[in-house]
Amino acid sequence: MKIGVVVSAVVAVVVSFLGSGAWIGTPIAEAAGGALSATSTLVAPAGPAFSIWSVIYTGLIVYAVWQFLPGRTARHDALRAPIVASMLLNPAWILAIQFGQVWLSVVIIVALLAVLVRVFVLMQQQRPEGVADAVITDGTMGLYLGWVCVATIANISAWLVSLGVTGAATIWAIAVLIVAAAVGVLLARYSGGAIAPMLAIVWGLAWLAQGRLAGEVTNTTVGWTAVLAASVVALATVGIRLRSQRATGRQSVAA
Repeated sequence: MKIGVVVSAVVAVVVSFLGSGAWIGTPIAEAAGGALSATSTLVAPAGPAFSIWSVIYTGLIVYAVWQFLPGRTARHDALRAPIVASMLLNPAWILAIQFGQVWLSVVIIVALLAVLVRVFVLMQQQRPEGVADAVITDGTMGLYLGWVCVATIANISAWLVSLGVTGAATIWAIAVLIVAAAVGVLLARYSGGAIAPMLAIVWGLAWLAQGRLAGEVTNTTVGWTAVLAASVVALATVGIRLRSQRATGRQSVAA
């Protein structure tokens, strides 16, 4: 399975490079008739938001090398299989979009989200081996999960718009932003204030807000709702983390 992680990471990065239109193919924003462009829906983040993928892909490559080194604990025996699945589902999503299959991309991204949630749960069940493990494993996969939470909302919305469901767009956007904020808070509560998922969710919501407040498709109601949602996730995560750290400190003193 160690080799599988390495191979999957390489496949994910190569397909992403090719499928992004950097060399061949069509840029994601232009594929599938522009269904996933920054102006396709009211919950589409502005273009710069997608630069987070460079951080995630770098983290996946570093993890693939790091987990291959001797000395990894049973924690990684449990994590490798779902991480491999996540790295293969991502290029599958890219191919679905390149072939114009928006409905299939929704199926794939929902499956990817489920796999990343599984990874997140497993990471909480066993503490990191040390600082390196916390940064490389929990940091990378936390960013991956947080971004895919935002991407899933954007993907589903784009699919519905492609089907002609365009009524009450502002109300729909507000509703899904409330869901995004709730998901961010739930992840924080479950993990005791994990920072990486929060950073990715806030990043995505911030660029969504920028797109609605200063982009080509403006909607101040949605834009400020995104700002509020990002603020709620950030403040809740920090607050939960501080309380968790204080509780841990008291337990250490009592012991």
